[in-house]
Amino acid sequence: MSLIDPEITTQETDALGLLEERIQRAVALVTRLRQEKEAALTELAETQAAWEESQNANSKLTEELNGLHAERSQVKGRLEKLLSHIDTLGAP
Repeated sequence: MSLIDPEITTQETDALGLLEERIQRAVALVTRLRQEKEAALTELAETQAAWEESQNANSKLTEELNGLHAERSQVKGRLEKLLSHIDTLGAP
């Protein structure tokens, strides 16, 4: 005759099986979350690099625009001066 009750052993085995299953799900969840974190960090790095690149391009375009405005102003001044000379030639 055995001193161990088969019903208690079955309950302990079932409880241990449930605990094992919960641990396996937790491990799978942690693994998935680590992968998602890694993917998010990679995407963040790519986005930051693209942002920095666009900021550099924006700075260059701003400089170019400022240069074009200055050039336009110079051309306008020169044209006004030439028109003034032409007006003086046509005056009696």
